[in-house]
Amino acid sequence: MSPKLPAALAALLLATAGAHAAQSSLQLELSSESGDFERHTIHYDCGTETPISVNYINAAPNFLALVPVADQPQPLIFTAVISASGVRYASGQWIWWSKGADASLYDETLDADAEPVLTCTEVNNTP
Repeated sequence: MSPKLPAALAALLLATAGAHAAQSSLQLELSSESGDFERHTIHYDCGTETPISVNYINAAPNFLALVPVADQPQPLIFTAVISASGVRYASGQWIWWSKGADASLYDETLDADAEPVLTCTEVNNTP
């Protein structure tokens, strides 16, 4: 039996009941074909006031990224999709594309030629 990865990342969802908002949570449990999984956090400088932190969870065949997106109350859960180069993750209208130390966030509701809404470079804290 392969080990389970309780997604220590509980995605918080807001559910509304009438005029009152209630908070609920969702816990994802992933199993890995190989029994191995890894989770790591990468900090990116995106030219914003503070760097953003993206959590990556790799549990083959599932590859996820939790990416903070402006105007969203919680990081969005992205899943890896086919890419010619780098790793491309999708969540609804959003695409998070990482290649080497660089990553970009695209809004698929914009024109096909639109520039990324966020362009980031990995922060290297090595002295």
